[in-house]
Order: sequence, then C-alpha cells, then structure tokens
Amino acid sequence: MTGSDMRQFAPAAARNRAPLLEVLRRVLPGGARVLEIGSGSGEHAVFFAAGMPSIIWRPSDPDPKARASIAAWTAAEIVTNVLAPVDIDVRAAAWGVEGEAPVDALVSLNMVHISPWAATIGLMAGAGRVVRDGGVLFLYGPFMRDGRHTAPSNESFDAWLKARDPAFGVRDIADVEHAAAAHGFALHEIVDMPANNLSLVFMKS
Repeated sequence: MTGSDMRQFAPAAARNRAPLLEVLRRVLPGGARVLEIGSGSGEHAVFFAAGMPSIIWRPSDPDPKARASIAAWTAAEIVTNVLAPVDIDVRAAAWGVEGEAPVDALVSLNMVHISPWAATIGLMAGAGRVVRDGGVLFLYGPFMRDGRHTAPSNESFDAWLKARDPAFGVRDIADVEHAAAAHGFALHEIVDMPANNLSLVFMKS
C-alpha cells in the first residue's frame, strides 16, 4: 500500500489463487452467490470473480483497512461482480447479511488456523444460517489428519502460530468436520493443494 493506493498485497494470494480457482470452478454452481469470510486484501475476491464472471462475490472482513483494500482492488481490476465488502465478525449472533440469504456458497481461506477455535464455531453457525440447503462450505488452509501434521513444515508453522497466540493453531479435519456437522454440513471432498495445504468441501444437507 503506497500513497493514496489502499490496496494491500499478500504474496501467498498470488501463489495459491490459480490452484484455488481451479477447484472453485469445479465445486461452485454456475451463477452462484458467494459470501467470503475473512477476505483480507481482496486479491482472491477479484481474481476469482474475474475467473468466474457468472458468479456474484460478496467479500467481508472485520478489519476496516482490509475492507478498504478490497474496495480498492475491486475498483482497480474493474470487476463488476464483486459486491461492496461488509464487516463480519464470525462470532456474532448475526452477521448483518441474513437479508441476502440464502447464499449458494460460503468460502473461507486461511482463517481457521489464525483465529481462536471459537471463530471456527461461529463460522459454522453462521454458515448454517446463511447457506442454502444443498449449498457449499469451502475451507482452505493447512489441516491435520487423524491428529498428525501432513508435513514437517506444517508442524513448524503450527508451533509458530501457537507461540504467537496459544488460541491459534492448525486444526484437525475431524474437529472441523464435527463442528460443521452440528450445523448441517457434511464433508464431501478433501482436495490436496500445493504447499501442503488442503481444500475442504462441505455440502449442506
């Protein structure tokens, strides 16, 4: 971000956006209305929206600087299918977008490991409120499988996260699956991604 340019830049977004778009094109229905939780810089939002012009993408983030970045990226890339970013705290009892519900999909990238577990519980509860029956809940990031890290780098990352905040950490898929099931979501697919990350695709029954 320089001068009056409010755009933020996340190097990881440039690295993982193409593989993510490939998966999202496959799992999201055509013409889908998508709510993204924790949109961060907004780079993913504009890239996905440009790559899937039939969808409507609603970004969100609790950080006002992130929302300013999302708006700036949307203006700079001239994408017309990205709606204005909204302020959503996943732990809130209402998100303020229930009037737009139901949406066809909820997408959250790299959030559950850099937030307290209560945020994941709130994410699932909110998804249960706003995603239509038969809709998609899509998560991406590092995850443990059966209590074990999938790579030494993820184990080191987990230790770094917990040193930063003991409430953070790489979550086990089984725990995430259990939290999602409490709000009507079943794990449909696990997709191996670059850099030892995973995409988790849930469907609402």
